[in-house]
Formats: sequence, structure tokens, C-alpha cells
Amino acid sequence: MSRPVTQLPPISENKQRKSAQTKQAIVTAARDFLWNKPFRELTVRELMSVTGTSRPAFYQYFSDLHRLMEHLLEELKNEILVAASPWFSGVGDPVESLDRSLEGLVYVCYQNGPFVRAILEAVTMDSELESAWNKFISGFDQAVCEKIQQDQAVGLIPEMDAMQVSVSLNRMDVGVTVKNFGQLPRSNPDKVAESLKRIWKLTLYGRLS
Repeated sequence: MSRPVTQLPPISENKQRKSAQTKQAIVTAARDFLWNKPFRELTVRELMSVTGTSRPAFYQYFSDLHRLMEHLLEELKNEILVAASPWFSGVGDPVESLDRSLEGLVYVCYQNGPFVRAILEAVTMDSELESAWNKFISGFDQAVCEKIQQDQAVGLIPEMDAMQVSVSLNRMDVGVTVKNFGQLPRSNPDKVAESLKRIWKLTLYGRLS
């Protein structure tokens, strides 16, 4: 005879809301910490003291600080993808849509510059973080490469090594945005956007408008 299945009581909406708020508080505290301090100084104890919750509560959401950083990178990836969607969508004039995408990218990087700087400083000494970063940036390499190839197929972009160009442009973006936005005071984002747009548009389409 089979055993009856025990029905667990449903989690109340209040508990779900509180759980989501606690997780977001941890994420926000980590972002704030990395604006001014390196990743190597980040500890669970200090992080949770900022959120006003117990240290064990951290492990309800993240197994360790590396998983937290992976979560932050995933959030950053999603923000960038939304900002860059005009160009990736392939709708309208590609140069105009690339303009809008790069403006959006610069805005996201302006908001997250110190966090990206902290990641890049840490990857040379932390293999787990290095792996997470490589996965993050290689995803954008592939996305840009595929977009270049699509536009090459219809004659919008001339013959070139799509992956190599993608890697070069993405690494340039990282270096430029970290230099300009990685610490306070940050540079004028409009000027940074104009520089990046000029390089991307001339490299890929051979025109500025």
C-alpha cells in the first residue's frame, strides 16, 4: 500500500515578498560595496551586516560569494541585452539602430562601471571569478559575431573575420568604459558614447550615418 503524499503548506505571499526583498538587499549591498572596495575584501559577514539580516540568511540565496557575483553578472548581461536590442533586432537602418544600442550600452556601463572594474581586478587572482567573467564576455562575443554575419549575408557589412572583429570591439568597450566609469569622478558618458559609435560604425558599415 502506497504512503499518502504529505502536502506542504503554501508559502504565503508576504513570505515570498520578504524573501525577494532580502535577496535584493543582498544584491544591492554587494553592488554598493564594490563601488569603493575590491572583491577580495568582500565577506558574507560584512555584507549581511549592511542588510540588517543574519549571516545564515545569505546561504538561503547563494552558496558562496562567487555565486553572488555570477548572479550580478547575469543581471548585468540582461541589462546590456535590453539596451542593445535595437541593433540585435535587425529592424530599421542598422547604423541608426547601432547608434541607439551603443548609447544604451554606455548608459548601463556608466551605472555599473565600478562593479565591472572590481570584477576585472579580481579575475587575475580568482579562477572561479575568471571563469564566470569569461562566460559572460564570450556570450557577447558570440552575439555580436552572429549579428555581423547576418548583416554580411545581406551585403550590409563587408567581408571580415566576424569573430575576431567581435572580440576586438567588445574588449575595446570593456577597456574604455572601465577607464571612464570605473571610478569616481566618472567621465561624460555622451563623449564616451560618441567615440565608441564612431569606431563601431566605421568598422562595420564604413559610414557614420
